[in-house]
Amino acid sequence: MKLRSMVGALTAALVFMSSAKAQVPQETAPAKAATAAATAPPAVPAPAAALTQQDVDAWLDGYIPYALASADIAGAVVVVVKDGQVLTEKGYGYADVKSRRPVDPKATLFRPGSVSKLFTWTAVMQQVEAGKIDLDADVNQYLDFKIPPYDGKPVTMRDLMTHTAGFAETIKHLFPADAKALLPLDRFISHWTPNRIFPPGDVPAYSNYGAALAGYIVQRTSGEPFDQYVAHHVFAPLAMNHSSFTQPLPRNLLAGMASGYLRASAAAQPYEFVGPAPAGSLATTGDDVSRFMIAHLNNGQFGAVRILQEATAKEMHAPQRQYVPPLNGMALGFYHEDRNGHVVIGHGGDTVAFHSDLHLLPNDNIGIFISMNSAGKDGLVENVRQNLLSGFMDRYFPAPQPVLATAPTAKADAALMQGVYWSSRRVDSGFLRLLGLLGQVKVAADKDGALVVSAFKDDSSAPLIWREVDRFVWKDASGKHTLAAVVKDGKVVQFGEDDLAAIMVFQPVPFAANSAWNLPLLGTMVGVLLLMLFLWPIQALVRRRYGRAFPLSGRTAQLYRAVRITALLDLLVLGGFVAIAQAAGTKLALFDGPLDIWLRLLQLLCLLGVFGAGLSVWNAVRVWTEGGRSWWAKVSVGVTMLALLAFVWFAISLQLVTPSLNY
Repeated sequence: MKLRSMVGALTAALVFMSSAKAQVPQETAPAKAATAAATAPPAVPAPAAALTQQDVDAWLDGYIPYALASADIAGAVVVVVKDGQVLTEKGYGYADVKSRRPVDPKATLFRPGSVSKLFTWTAVMQQVEAGKIDLDADVNQYLDFKIPPYDGKPVTMRDLMTHTAGFAETIKHLFPADAKALLPLDRFISHWTPNRIFPPGDVPAYSNYGAALAGYIVQRTSGEPFDQYVAHHVFAPLAMNHSSFTQPLPRNLLAGMASGYLRASAAAQPYEFVGPAPAGSLATTGDDVSRFMIAHLNNGQFGAVRILQEATAKEMHAPQRQYVPPLNGMALGFYHEDRNGHVVIGHGGDTVAFHSDLHLLPNDNIGIFISMNSAGKDGLVENVRQNLLSGFMDRYFPAPQPVLATAPTAKADAALMQGVYWSSRRVDSGFLRLLGLLGQVKVAADKDGALVVSAFKDDSSAPLIWREVDRFVWKDASGKHTLAAVVKDGKVVQFGEDDLAAIMVFQPVPFAANSAWNLPLLGTMVGVLLLMLFLWPIQALVRRRYGRAFPLSGRTAQLYRAVRITALLDLLVLGGFVAIAQAAGTKLALFDGPLDIWLRLLQLLCLLGVFGAGLSVWNAVRVWTEGGRSWWAKVSVGVTMLALLAFVWFAISLQLVTPSLNY
């Protein structure tokens, strides 16, 4: 299953170094077919294949090269560990397309994005063991600045590790253009604290800032710079000699660094600098990651060394918070993605070019890691990584999918679910609130009580059909994916999907921000302004053709022209902000200092647009009260005035003009 945003920019920017990825179902079916199938006996799974190097190699060799070629991905590294040993580690494709340098799992470095966070959380737990960090203490006691409480509740390290600190999403300084623009960790953390939109511990909202804050606390409690701490206390004991959080990458590792691509057929991207380093600046090899996986599968031990005590590692892997029962929840830093009756913990990660997943089956002593150095055409890298885990589990740990009857409450509960929702992981300040408007999720019900959720689609972009199998629990047609809702006092508070609920949920959108009426209003406004600007020169040409003089003069003529200039400014402002938001997909380096001057220019034009809306009101009053004006003139100025006032509404509600340029 693909989680598809209505805006590609939102997906690329906010999925950065993130979360659980929903899996791709191999079939869809209409609700009636799914209901009929409820009477059939459970499917019997195929016998499990032998989890041997020979079988895994054959399976990978049959899937990965084809997948990379189909998706236009340059290269990949895949590592599987079992029972404390590397079962297999393989490189596919190219680390660099131009030089045709192949991927070497022992020597080629990839950027695993948010998989980096697992190293940060491991460092945190080392400091917990040392008695320097209390998971449930106010983090302010470890900081040299203050994180204000929300609803009287302080942020704790447990909140940071379960992504429930309540921080809004931030994008600025996420990917600085070069080393000169890279902020030191202390400045990145303290120069601006993101808005708090939820009380601590209440709602999952994945946060790169929260992970960076945790890394800064490790830096302060240990007395070592964060990258050096991880090098000394995680990499060195595990003999991870080809790994580093340092930016720029140390010289001795540069030669092995893979190039990153949007598509293998396109030019290589520059080395990606990550602003919140503890959240995603790691560069590492597949072989090095195998050591980290083995250490966690052995509850902190690798060979003769320990990076965590056994009890600490077990606590780190254990479920901590479940936000939408019965869906998967968070461990400490790891998210649970249990499937086929097996416990699975892991983390995914994305930069613009690199895309990775790490999965551990702690009860089976198995781990699998993949990293790819291209986004691929149409973002197909998502399909490759999703299918890898689902294929691996179905091949080596198959389980029957129980066929459940449709719940008798299906129609009533589906009616309750209908509406518009947005993600708990969202930008809440500044002009990128526009993404929150454009990326809202619609839940609709059909006549049989099945749900369609606009965010969840299959490979062909057809919407998945969700059938209620228990009170406020739905399954898709494949039976592998679950949707569930939390209902209080007869109202849906939030809903989640099993592969995402650990780090984000969907909540009802307040009326003022609801796209159900805001988007039609926005479209109508743009249409009116475009029509007015289209007719303006045509009217002038018609007058010239027939030798007619412009009928207005003096102040009336000035207001007439001011209103049209305002319309032009409004369209330029909206177009500019939309273009900037869309650039988040592939040009995140823009969201740093270089963009500030253009934002200020757009904000100035926006203020002129607001002033022009006031002039349109003045103009409308004059036209309506003056004698001799036609009904067409009165209607047109009224409609124009409403369109320009609608722009004022969007300028305010989307915070297009703000004193701060932090977002």
